[in-house]
Amino acid sequence: MTDGAPTAYLRWMAEGHEYFVACLKAVDDADLLGPTALPGWTGRHLLSHVGHNARALTRLAHWAETGEETPMYPSPSARAEEIETGAGWSTARLRDFVVEEQDRLSDALGRIDGERWQASVVTAQGRTVPATTIPWLRCREVWIHACDLPGGGDFTAFPGDFTDALIEDALTRRRGAQSVDVSVRATDREPGDATASGTVVEGPAADLARWLTRGIVSPDLRTRSGATPPELPAWL
Repeated sequence: MTDGAPTAYLRWMAEGHEYFVACLKAVDDADLLGPTALPGWTGRHLLSHVGHNARALTRLAHWAETGEETPMYPSPSARAEEIETGAGWSTARLRDFVVEEQDRLSDALGRIDGERWQASVVTAQGRTVPATTIPWLRCREVWIHACDLPGGGDFTAFPGDFTDALIEDALTRRRGAQSVDVSVRATDREPGDATASGTVVEGPAADLARWLTRGIVSPDLRTRSGATPPELPAWL
């Protein structure tokens, strides 16, 4: 891997995977049979998703490396079908699956070289993005889903630079896809102006990231008028 590789994204991805696995090790097999923070998903659904997401992103990495068009999923229904199939596997198999597929993804990303990092690939949502986006997509999956595990992780454990990037990414996507007119100011960062316009929500960066991605409003988040921030659906 040479110049052009998104080093910060790759670092956050590796650290996020380690964090997810550490949180997973603290969860008993019996708890994975029960619900998670994601409606309708058990712990086994969540592990199936995390493993299959790595497999799907490996297809995009192959596309970027070789130019051979290999979409994340072969059909619109394939993602849900893969998750449901995997949810029927044993918890031992799913624990291994998460690690094995992450290793394959890391190997595939390691084969992308130089200008191929700028090759265009298409996400499952139909967005055309450069290959540099692939590890970023994985960053979001492993860090956020660690917090969806039963008794799992917390946004306060995220690296500060990743949290800041996650906030900016979530804001951009909320504004574009959902027309959410909000701005934020992290009170635990250097003093500065809130981003853009609209309703300004202030609070610790971890709480802002949790609200923007999971729709969870902590007591430490307030608008500048002192009101509770607007409700947002869980996303990302």
